[in-house]
Amino acid sequence: MILTDTHTHLYSEEFENDRTEMIQRAIDVGVSRFFVPSIDSSFTQKMYDLESQFPSAIFLMMGLHPCYVKPETFQEELAHVESELKRKKFYAIGEIGVDMYWDKTTLKIQQEAFQHQIQLAKKYKLAINIHCRDAFDEVFEVLDHERAPDLFGIFHCFTGDFEQAKKAIDLNMKLGIGGVATFKNGKIDQFLNEIDLKHIVLETDSPYLAPVPFRGKRNESSYTKLVAEKLASIYGLPIEEIARITTENSKEVFGI
Repeated sequence: MILTDTHTHLYSEEFENDRTEMIQRAIDVGVSRFFVPSIDSSFTQKMYDLESQFPSAIFLMMGLHPCYVKPETFQEELAHVESELKRKKFYAIGEIGVDMYWDKTTLKIQQEAFQHQIQLAKKYKLAINIHCRDAFDEVFEVLDHERAPDLFGIFHCFTGDFEQAKKAIDLNMKLGIGGVATFKNGKIDQFLNEIDLKHIVLETDSPYLAPVPFRGKRNESSYTKLVAEKLASIYGLPIEEIARITTENSKEVFGI
């Protein structure tokens, strides 16, 4: 059984004391592919160090997270993103998007940075990995403007409703499903079985959003298996089939 965690912050300081062991725990339960999103330039070297340590398992994205889009630095950060794209292989532009939970005052430049990075994704023929928090309308506004056959990717940590799910899929996006699917108030489990599995990928967003029974604690990539078990229950399929289909979907997105 090959499981793929399409979104995990393995470089997080929360793994400082047991990072290698944590990754090994994931490998031991079948998670053999880890896709690591970027946040900003301060994390770039940590990402490269991880890739060097696990070259056959860790695959990197490059991008500027919307929460780190600041008036005084975002242009410089976007320049860093492009300079890295020019010199190294990445598997997606991410995580990028709009976050209206932490700071609504930066909406305009968040959307500007999002649009710019979508254009970089098209230029480099890469997927995008979308961060969207309290901002579906604002994210869809940019995606609709940039809609094109060569725009594709993953709606990371999808928490929308059925109509928003259909709209995301219509825009060539897979839905990244993680711990929220196991929450009693997560709601997405109520309609997921109406979404064809070909549109679904698994993720943890570790160290955040741990699934039940670890909700509220540190998340880790081995819990991808718990998400797969939840989807097996929702879809009425063996976990091995969930693993196979979602891993194939991730290969379609990332090209590997």
